[in-house]
Amino acid sequence: MAKILVTDDEEDIVDLISYNLAREGYSIIKAYDGEAALRQVKLQKPDLLILDLMLPRMSGIDVCKTIRSNPDSANLPVIMVTAKGDETDKIIGLEIGADDYITKPFSVRELVARVRAVLRRRQKEKKPMAEDEFSYRGLKINYAAYEVTVDDKIVMLSPTEIKLLFFFTQHPGRVYTREQIIDNVWGDDTFVTPRAVDVHIRRLRSQIEKDVNNPQYIITVRGVGYKFNEIKV
Repeated sequence: MAKILVTDDEEDIVDLISYNLAREGYSIIKAYDGEAALRQVKLQKPDLLILDLMLPRMSGIDVCKTIRSNPDSANLPVIMVTAKGDETDKIIGLEIGADDYITKPFSVRELVARVRAVLRRRQKEKKPMAEDEFSYRGLKINYAAYEVTVDDKIVMLSPTEIKLLFFFTQHPGRVYTREQIIDNVWGDDTFVTPRAVDVHIRRLRSQIEKDVNNPQYIITVRGVGYKFNEIKV
């Protein structure tokens, strides 16, 4: 069963989340500040991180940034927890590489459902693709190794960003609405909004595009959605 790291400076919340996830059969690791969370990520190599935004010693934002910048942990799924209902906090969480977010106070059942959904998506991503590799205008993907390079430089992507890129490159030239992208990338048990799709795509573009204002890979189709640039054979 998956190993989950729960990080929050409120011990009662950590215990509540841990108890309910343990009942589902998950193995639990606990941390109460940002620095401790990073140590546990390095030592325990969890399968998923539940990360509070407001932490002592090191904020959840800085923890997530550090995780995404390290090749050993760049693919770790992160569910960000915030006590604020402000849309800005949710957008920040997604833009720094969180795969999902939940706002306090939250339903434990909803959190467990989100954990299942993220881990299920991660498991699907591990399935081999029909083709092992993809190459287009300096962008190269090794699907089996989960390696993405642009002009021969390795790019560190979050699990959601990788899933998006894999999906688009498997269907070049085809336009998808935000709702279709949610269905194909996040699945039926999703809590993702169309606005969040825009945030994830903006984050992905910032990682792979030379000019985010004039993208050559993931193209916006006004009034419809997005597509990967049509490949001329």
